[in-house]
Order: sequence, then structure tokens, then C-alpha cells
Amino acid sequence: MLRLLRPFGRTVTYTRLLHLFIAIVWPSLWLFLEEAWWTWALAAVALLPAGLVPAMRTVEGLQARLLLTGQRHDSDSAGIVVAPSVSWSDRGRVVVWLQVRLLIGCATSVFVANLLIAAVDLAAAAFGEDTASGEPFLLDGHRWWHVVLLPVVLVILAATVVASGRLITALARRLLSPSPAERLAALEERTEQLLERTRIARELHDSIGHALTVAVVQAGAARAAGDPAFTERALDAIEETGRAALEDLERVLGVLRESGRPAGGRPALTDAGRLLESARASGATVDADMTGPLDTVPGPVSREGYRILQEALTNVLRHAGAVPVRVRVTVGDGRLGLEVRNPFTGATPAPGRGSGLRGIRERASLLGGEAHTGPDRGDWRVRVELPLG
Repeated sequence: MLRLLRPFGRTVTYTRLLHLFIAIVWPSLWLFLEEAWWTWALAAVALLPAGLVPAMRTVEGLQARLLLTGQRHDSDSAGIVVAPSVSWSDRGRVVVWLQVRLLIGCATSVFVANLLIAAVDLAAAAFGEDTASGEPFLLDGHRWWHVVLLPVVLVILAATVVASGRLITALARRLLSPSPAERLAALEERTEQLLERTRIARELHDSIGHALTVAVVQAGAARAAGDPAFTERALDAIEETGRAALEDLERVLGVLRESGRPAGGRPALTDAGRLLESARASGATVDADMTGPLDTVPGPVSREGYRILQEALTNVLRHAGAVPVRVRVTVGDGRLGLEVRNPFTGATPAPGRGSGLRGIRERASLLGGEAHTGPDRGDWRVRVELPLG
């Protein structure tokens, strides 16, 4: 019983009824001028060109969201769009929606009005009073069983209110829902947002992880060396790496604060020198060989290449320590090749493990390239090839 009564405790049950009544307000005005069936037909015909106006979907969508679903006008979870019609298919669905809303609104209002009159007449006839129409209801005079019929009418009235509201809501979600093109656009936008979040997570991991790794390695080396001059150089390296990491952090946070702001100023392969110097300052012996015009590498490829190199060097310092490192970067034949080798100490994560190595493979895959990480002839090798096209 409580489950049956629950809809009448919700505001949306009554706003749905209001939504249906609003649809027949202006056609009803014509009835005061001319009481004829053709006034409703004329109203239906007048709605045909109205539905072809692109802004009509916005008006109807806003009403449907507020009155049929009980949600805010800026909520996207209702499945009802408020954007203007773009295609003729959208306009056609709005035309059908206006006709259906008028039909259901007319039928519901007439049925509800008659049920209310019937309820009043039953109550009046039960106590021997005049009915609303002044005519006898069912049987003339006082009849006690009229009171018994009154709850039946009220139940039918309640069922009509709930059923009509649910019907018009279901139709709104069908006729005012996003078109396939709009669903695809929303899916693409959502995908772009997820990719951006993943990219930002990788940026923070690579930048902050590199800075912390350099700081830890430098601090440990300075403590072990016990040399004031070496300690001074270590502190300089920690300071420089920390400043670079703070710049990256501020840039990424700026992108998060302003969703429309482009992620400009990201370091590229032409800035790889500071990565190499940072690794050398941490005690690693870096043998770097960069061939080809790095400044001609497309921006996205160059920036991702920088992050891949940064993560590869960070893994060396984190897992192998101050060991000889060979870095080879080549540009030619429409591809960017990047290889980082260091002696395999057994402490490096196996292939497929670690968010850093996974991030390298993800970066390469997004650009249509390939990444190979793992032991190779006594070394640990990171080999990446990215197309320049």
C-alpha cells in the first residue's frame, strides 16, 4: 500500500500534470471564441511549423527537464537535450513531440476534469444535495451507495495522474533525447576528457617522479661522499630539478583550473639537454648522441619524446643508480628513434610492470609508434620509435 501511495508524495508527480495542462492552455483559449472540434485540429496544424524552429527543442527540453524529471535545467543525466535542433531528423522528432504532448494533454485534462466532476457529484448525491451539473447523478435522490463509488473514482483519478505523467516522461526521453550524432559527439568529448586526464596524470608522474628521484639520489650521494664541494653541486642539482618540477606542476594545475586553456609551454626534445645534465649531476655517466634535425620534429611527437626520455632516465636513476647510460636519439626516414641503455642490475622492473614503463608504452601507442622495454644483451633497454607524420 505504501508503495502505491509513494508517487503522491513526490513533487514531480504534480509537475508532470502541470506540464500536460500547459500544453493545452493556448488551444483552450480558442474554445471561448468558438466551441468546435476544429479548434483543436487548428492548434495541431499550428504546431507543425513551430516544431521546425530549431530553438523550439531548447524550449521544450527545458520544460521537460524541469517539470517531467524534476532535475535542474543544466543536468545532463535526464536524457533530454536542451540544444537547438541541428538536423531535419531532430526537427521532425520535435514536431511529433508537440503533437503527442497536445494529444495526451487534451485527453488527460478532459479525463481528469470529468473524474473530478464525477467525484463531486457522487459526494453531493450521497447526501441528497444538488450535483455540479444540476442534473440527477445515476439515480435521483439520496443513495448511500454513492459514497461507496466515490473511492473508486478517486483511485481511477490517481491512476490517471500517475500513468499520464509517466507516459509523457517516457515519450520525452524518446523524442527529445540526443540524436546519434549528438551521442557520438558527447562520447568523443568524454573520451577527450579521459585522455586529457590520463595525459595530465602521466605528466605529473614523469615530472614530479623525475625530480624526486634526482633529489633522493643526490642527497644519498652527498651524504656518502662527505665532500663539501660535491654536496654543493648536489644541492645545486636538486634546486634546479625542483624548480623545473615546480614549473611543470604550476602549468598542469593551470590547465586543470582553466578547462579551456591550452597546455602550452611543455618541454620538447630540444630541451633534452637539461635532462642529460640532471642525470649527470646525479652521478650517472651519460653518453648522448642526437642526430637529425630535432627542431623539425612535430610538436606532439617532440613533447612526448621528451617525456619518454625523462621517464627512461628516471628509471635508470631509481633502479640502477649512478651507472653509465647511453642515449641515442635519431630523426630520419619519417620516424623518431629513441634508445636508452644502462647495465642491467636486476633491480629494474620486469616488462609490463611499473606505471612508468606502462606510461612509455601508452605514449608511444597514442602516437602510432612502438615501445620495447626489457633486458637486452646484459643491458636494460628502452627502445621507442614514433612516426613523424
